[in-house]
Amino acid sequence: MNKPPERTELLLRRLEWTVLRRLDGLLQGDYRTVLRGSGLDLADLREYQHHDDVRHIDWNVTARLQTPHVRVYTEDREMSAWFLLDLSPSIDFGSGAQAKRDLLQGFVAVLARLLTRHGNRVGAVLYHRGVQAVLPPRAGRGQVLRLLHALQARTDADPTPPGTTRLHELLQAANALMRRRASVFVLSDFISEPGWETPLAQLAQRHEVLAVRLWDPLENELPPLGLLPLHDAETGELLWVDSDDPAFRARLAQLAAQREAALRQTLARAGVDTLELCTGDDLLQALLRFVELRRQRSRNHAGGAAQRRAPAHLRLVTPTMEAAA
Repeated sequence: MNKPPERTELLLRRLEWTVLRRLDGLLQGDYRTVLRGSGLDLADLREYQHHDDVRHIDWNVTARLQTPHVRVYTEDREMSAWFLLDLSPSIDFGSGAQAKRDLLQGFVAVLARLLTRHGNRVGAVLYHRGVQAVLPPRAGRGQVLRLLHALQARTDADPTPPGTTRLHELLQAANALMRRRASVFVLSDFISEPGWETPLAQLAQRHEVLAVRLWDPLENELPPLGLLPLHDAETGELLWVDSDDPAFRARLAQLAAQREAALRQTLARAGVDTLELCTGDDLLQALLRFVELRRQRSRNHAGGAAQRRAPAHLRLVTPTMEAAA
């Protein structure tokens, strides 16, 4: 494979210096709360809960107590992580200093490097009008550079013809690829054709899945800026609107709220945790929210049944349309 471009190396060095060093100090070695792997050493027994792996049921204890119980194993530090990356045209949008794609790239770079520093393997599936590339899981800093190089190559590629995103193709491909249990990060703005809900739920039944939702404030609420062209990055459709019209802005906000409610329900039904990342976010603070989400999930995992069933969702705002000045 060709050596990753120098700018990819420089990007990773900058993130290691500005974010990863500070993150290491704040985590203070609390690695087990970030991600959970699978292990072989029996640690405890507890009552069976929905979504538990039936292979972990202890039938002797179940027969004795007349209630299904599962074995809880000591978590293994070595695990595989997969990044499922939606690189469709809507990811290129950003109203401020960075686009959603920049946020995606920074989050993946830092988290992948954090994992590989602990000996874990990371892989990725890249989607853009279909699955474009698959990077099998490997360990080491070189794998992070290969991943960033693949992301950059997709960014530099020639534009593709307009068309809607079919996120279900990415999720179905991941379901077919990943045979062993892994931690899975689905990074997308979830602006897609319907039909991705079922494969996401199927993925969550076999793996630990985190939906990382990317959004921009301008997608959520349009300020009064006069006559504006609204450009749909997915289909190429262009529509001129009067943003000074309060009725139009109110209708846009209403549609955003409706889409938000539907998306929240869909992600909750799929049984996945969700982390919201805004283009205006500081990357370090975003990663600390991710760590807090993992800690919350660990507490819920050790807590009551109702807690374990409820997916965690941090920072909720809904994207809708994209505006082009």
